[in-house]
Amino acid sequence: DSIESIMLRGIAENAFLSKWAGGLGGSWTSVRGTGGFIQGTNGESQGVIPFLKMHNDQLVAVNQGGKRAGSGCAYLESWHNDIFDFLELRRNTGDDRRRTHDMNTANWIPDLFMKRMEAREHWTLFRSNEVPDLHDLYGQAFEKRYAEYEQMAEEGKIYGKRIEALELWKHMLKLLFETGHPWMTFKDACNLRSPQDHVGVIHSSNLCTEITLNTSDDETAVCNLGSIVLDNHIKPNGDLDHAKLRETIRVAVRALDNVIDINFYPTGPAETSNRRHRPIGLGVMGLQTALYKKGVAFASQEAIEFNDEMMEAIAFYAYEASSDLAAERGTYSTFKGSKWDRGLLPQDTLEILEQERGVEVEVPRGGKLDWTPLREKIQSQGMRNSNVLAIAPTATIANIMGTSPCIEPVYKNMFVKSNLSGDFVLVNPFMVRDLKAAGLWIPEVVDQIKYFDGELEHIDQIPSEIKQRYLTAFGIPYEFIIDAAARRQKWIDQSQSVNLFLGQADMKTLSHMYRRAWHVGLKTTYYLRSLSASNIEKATVSVAKDRVPVAESEPGIEPDARNANDLAAVVEVTSVAYLAGEDPAIKACRIDAMMRGEECEACQ
Repeated sequence: DSIESIMLRGIAENAFLSKWAGGLGGSWTSVRGTGGFIQGTNGESQGVIPFLKMHNDQLVAVNQGGKRAGSGCAYLESWHNDIFDFLELRRNTGDDRRRTHDMNTANWIPDLFMKRMEAREHWTLFRSNEVPDLHDLYGQAFEKRYAEYEQMAEEGKIYGKRIEALELWKHMLKLLFETGHPWMTFKDACNLRSPQDHVGVIHSSNLCTEITLNTSDDETAVCNLGSIVLDNHIKPNGDLDHAKLRETIRVAVRALDNVIDINFYPTGPAETSNRRHRPIGLGVMGLQTALYKKGVAFASQEAIEFNDEMMEAIAFYAYEASSDLAAERGTYSTFKGSKWDRGLLPQDTLEILEQERGVEVEVPRGGKLDWTPLREKIQSQGMRNSNVLAIAPTATIANIMGTSPCIEPVYKNMFVKSNLSGDFVLVNPFMVRDLKAAGLWIPEVVDQIKYFDGELEHIDQIPSEIKQRYLTAFGIPYEFIIDAAARRQKWIDQSQSVNLFLGQADMKTLSHMYRRAWHVGLKTTYYLRSLSASNIEKATVSVAKDRVPVAESEPGIEPDARNANDLAAVVEVTSVAYLAGEDPAIKACRIDAMMRGEECEACQ
């Protein structure tokens, strides 16, 4: 919280990291809020928002290695007195000098806020320079100190603004649906379950919310990532191929550990952190494809159990590989005193979270493997890496590998992919296989699949079993996505990029979704994906249109607030008619306009 730190560490170092292709995430909670006293000039602070605007412009000016747009995510803790302005940063209305259209944002939420919100109790906002230790505290220590600061505010000793916790929660949800930001991430789950709680504090996650590493004055957290193609490790009978999986993981862990030594570090704090703790982030992609190979629907209890089984196996072999590397090359320098050293593995830390939170963490404990020999090995050999697992987004490399992105359900069964060679219609090959086997890959059914954009729900000829197996992201109840993520999180020492999907604007459903994510112990969530408010008329497809459900806009949601932050494809059309009727406030995208870099109003 000084101009030197903000400009040199917060802006300049981020520029150096972005130049060398770094995706950035960082906490801005320590920067004092609006009205805070500036001792050096005897003035008042303008708060954190103007500095975030500068950070946003820095990301535009210094892109990632000259190859893709600069990307960053700013985190703010929920008690900061600029929190309401922070929530508004991604809106397309209001003072543009207080908007960050190019930067992502995320809430860093303590458990105490969630408990007070659910109990319909009050919440107090503070200026961070007057409560300097709050950002470093978590669990019961945070709750005790927070209550002490509230008492001081009531006595007039420090600034404190009392609000209703539920009102702040509603505002978080409203802006999350409208803009896709700020994302919801949970401070206490990240810190209480961290293997490195003995040497620092996790103040935020990264650009994609899967990295949970300590940061400090002399350390900038760094993590290099890799992902296993899960569907390549499924046997013909649908079982997990443990022997192949173990072999793949041992190669991957060794390769990621090698990167730490041969890497180039743009800043001193980044090199210090990475060489001191040697964290890596091994993840997974192809979950949906693996489920297709197994013949299992994403929205099923069987799929949830498979998530538990496969993540336990990946964790087991990855932690084993890191321990064996430690026997060969030595442990990382801060191993002594870590949770690994204290005999605590990630699955054990659920009990710590539940005890500190005072609320049940609703995740089944236990697994299928015998962890006793591995526990003994870690106690004997140590660990080469402070952190080993993290599930990152894998959209591009999943396309290259011919599999589905990370842990995502399929977004569409049919979509158009565009590149310089033209437009290509891609259809889910597993769906085609099953429809052919059922004798249903016939012109009448194919026309209906085209008409409904690959959705099978309204096609009467298709059996319910096939419909269930090929539900797309917006047709899968959120409980299955969150519960599967909770089973994976049980075994992971860092976190996951968990996208959530909401087809209709409904505040109650949205609240239940994120409350469930907290109750099952997720550390972080990523984007909220929501559907656009209209569909394109298919002029060349012959279908009985009286059976087509009409898309209606949600009352009270303005057209520019309808979130379309992740269209699966944009198809060039010569004329457009919307099923919901002509709406001049909604404009259609044209692929040629997007390729020329023109602003796309419909996607705003």
